Amino acid sequence: MLTIKVVGGAVPETRFRFYGTMKMMHVFCILFLFLQLSLTGASESGIVGGNVAKPHSRPYMASLQFQEAHSCGGILIREDFVLTAAHCNNEQAMTAVLGAHNIKKKEKSQQRIEVAKRHPHPKFKKDGHQYDIMLLELKNNATLNTYVKIIGLPKSDEDLPARVKCEVAGWGRTGQTKPISNVLKETTESTQFSRECDHIWKEYFVSSRMICTTFDKKKGGVCQGDSGGPLICKGELQGITAFTSSCNCNDPTYPHVFTQVKSFLPWIKEVMKK
Repeated sequence: MLTIKVVGGAVPETRFRFYGTMKMMHVFCILFLFLQLSLTGASESGIVGGNVAKPHSRPYMASLQFQEAHSCGGILIREDFVLTAAHCNNEQAMTAVLGAHNIKKKEKSQQRIEVAKRHPHPKFKKDGHQYDIMLLELKNNATLNTYVKIIGLPKSDEDLPARVKCEVAGWGRTGQTKPISNVLKETTESTQFSRECDHIWKEYFVSSRMICTTFDKKKGGVCQGDSGGPLICKGELQGITAFTSSCNCNDPTYPHVFTQVKSFLPWIKEVMKK
């Protein structure tokens, strides 16, 4: 059985392939959960396991919110642009909250800026999982300070080798059935061999535009709603959280998948130039 679960945003996507019927009932339970999330217009986010991040140690992190409810993560790459996943798009008004550690508090460090325009990749489809990248143009420039900083785009064009330890971060759920976390959490995952991801995810994984990771079950990793958050390897922004297994995001059998940022650098630069 192969299922996909996007890990945040308003347009979750599920694909099924059945290799037998042993887990069919469980699959339908997951499908119902997706329908519930889709109808609410947003889904919570979080890191399974991991640690609470040192407050404001990741000043590039953005909490993307609809009606003051956290939906997805985002990454500040310029004073006026946040990078995230395209499936985080929603027809509701979106706000980017910068400089936050506890998203349930009105911290003095926080900057709440409306999203003026959304630029999902033109090849992204709501019922798909490829080209899952979006730029958010902010209504006002962020004020850069100790709590709010940009992170640069990747400079190296080299492919990441396997077994490189990378960092992920997000707010919210610490498990598929657990409540959200108010504070930013973080953990590490390691890059996986592309052939392993090809074998497991089949046509859903495209090595030229995606990165996949393996992780320690005890340390955990990205889960429901962490979409749009960063994958940072060797100190550089390399990926955007995209999808996991819908049955159990903390099952190391299924690598986590990230949109590869370097593959979209020309498009990113073109949008921001305009």
